[in-house]
Amino acid sequence: MGKFARTETGMEGLVLLEGALFGDERGFFMETYNEREFAELGIAATFVQDNHSRSARGVLRGLHFQKEHPQGKLVRVVRGSVYDVAVDLRRSSVTFGKWFGTVLSEANRLQLYIPEGFAHGFLTLEDGTEFLYKCTDFYHPEDEGGILWSDPTLGVSWPLPEGAEPVLSPKDRTWPLFREVFSFS
Repeated sequence: MGKFARTETGMEGLVLLEGALFGDERGFFMETYNEREFAELGIAATFVQDNHSRSARGVLRGLHFQKEHPQGKLVRVVRGSVYDVAVDLRRSSVTFGKWFGTVLSEANRLQLYIPEGFAHGFLTLEDGTEFLYKCTDFYHPEDEGGILWSDPTLGVSWPLPEGAEPVLSPKDRTWPLFREVFSFS
């Protein structure tokens, strides 16, 4: 048996991964990426950039994508927790315009592999949350795109307390709606 368990999400290529944990009285050890094992699980990605963010509770980052230089991402949390969301932007996909969300946390140690062709965002559920992600292409600021986090067409169910608004960057407040960027026809 390999060091990673793969769980399907219902969207082609978008998978949850759980690494084997080896622990004792000293703590634990866990591999978070292994090119050979990922390839055996059907993930043949080459990562070129690693990113690390730290956020307070209630920060929402997303929904982001790159237009001409799409990025696949392997995302995980090493401190705290997030509600992580991927939106399928692949026009040829049967799940085009659909979203998947899950909690990634320090406690559950799950990772989400998001293939190229998805928008991505997350809401931090705890103060001091640290989020790591590996990318298959470099970030190109001139190529950045996004969809409004609260787009009613997508209907993402962000786990916000009743009446609460997330903490957003100026860009994340003003992204266009899905239908302004993409068409369902």
